[in-house]
Amino acid sequence: MPTEGVPRMPKSTNAAIRFESSVGPALEAAFDAGRLTSDGGLPWLAEADRALGLCAALAAEVPEWRRGPVRHDLATLVRQRVYQIACGYEDQDDADTLRADPLLKLACGRLPEGGADLASQPTLSRLENAVDRRACYRLARSLVGVYLWERERGGVPERVLLDLDGTADPTHGDQEGTAYHGYFRQHMYHPLLIFDGDTDQLIAAVLRPGNAHGGHGVVAVLTRLVAALRARWPDVQVEVRADSGFAAPALYEYCEAERIAYTIGLIPNGRLEALAAPLLAGAERRRAESGADKVRLAGDAEYRAGTWPRPRRVVFKAEALAKGPNTRFVVTTRADEPLAVYDRYVDRGEAEQWIGDFKRACFADRLSDHRFWANQFRLLLHAAAYWLLDTLRRWLARLGVPRMQLDTLRLRLLKIGGRVRQLADRARLSLASQHPGEPLWRLLARARLRPGE
Repeated sequence: MPTEGVPRMPKSTNAAIRFESSVGPALEAAFDAGRLTSDGGLPWLAEADRALGLCAALAAEVPEWRRGPVRHDLATLVRQRVYQIACGYEDQDDADTLRADPLLKLACGRLPEGGADLASQPTLSRLENAVDRRACYRLARSLVGVYLWERERGGVPERVLLDLDGTADPTHGDQEGTAYHGYFRQHMYHPLLIFDGDTDQLIAAVLRPGNAHGGHGVVAVLTRLVAALRARWPDVQVEVRADSGFAAPALYEYCEAERIAYTIGLIPNGRLEALAAPLLAGAERRRAESGADKVRLAGDAEYRAGTWPRPRRVVFKAEALAKGPNTRFVVTTRADEPLAVYDRYVDRGEAEQWIGDFKRACFADRLSDHRFWANQFRLLLHAAAYWLLDTLRRWLARLGVPRMQLDTLRLRLLKIGGRVRQLADRARLSLASQHPGEPLWRLLARARLRPGE
């Protein structure tokens, strides 16, 4: 539950809240149980982080803004912020309480009882504001490095499909880079997100001003990203897939010059509709003859827009429905049959589900810093939280667990009440005995004993 804007109340471990009970004795509730945690699954987040080397890689690119002795090293600060986001605490203010959580302290490398508390909100705010444009570039490059390492775990890929998409992140107040976007009808940022279309891994998250066009900056980002892919995997085939917000000659020309296959949506116009008209008429005729609810056909043609130096292949879908006709268009370099090309394009709808996970479970639209580059850093911290949760989801999928949304995964695997005790030779975490997430823990624990799985 977000806490920004919630009035701060004095804390007391003794003040009880009384509830009447239908079974006899009234219930009294108080925050006096001591060293408990609400996030018993934090050790699995730390396991995923160690496997990826993620927070350490990001922390290595954050400039040290402090002088003299420091209480919290950069790696601990980054871990604290990313783990909190992954556990569902997106606001910096939450750190003022969570900094003493015994399990969060242990996950961040401190003793649960004897170790110093973690950072407070002002320190995390200074962390986010310590970065500039160059640091953000290095941080984004580190995220790509994590992707490259993880993507080749199963072997060097022969092909990488890059799904490009933009998303709307509402802004509030006079934040740097905020602007009104006419399509979304709100003041916002307009981040560019790039996913691996075959594995759903988040490769890049680039903050853009709110009034940026859908394709703004994409060629510059792809230039650096494709260079990194080919430097790591010289023989890899790269392909780009995107909706009509990215339909621009500059992107087509870049892809063609770099031998990158592409399939990109086009906004319908009169000339395109005329190309598809005979096919649509055929679909409507078939539907009338068969009585089917819908008939879908696909075709292609050479098409040259006024801004194009030459014709390109356009594939179109013509669909006859009871509610009326439906046509869609994509421009592509692929040579497959038209329906196969279009179906492959439609598969990019999965990327919208990944964005939903990124925003819903990882709070990627909570960019409330004033400075633009602080918000870019914050976007990357939320991307890191996505990576940790998604890695746990992948581990479970390899063990036969059906794919879950990330907020469901957090509820089942991480949000478990527990008591932390620091013993002489170990720390012990006693978890809620009746939690439905126990089978997931057992699966992950057994897999750790069988590293090949």
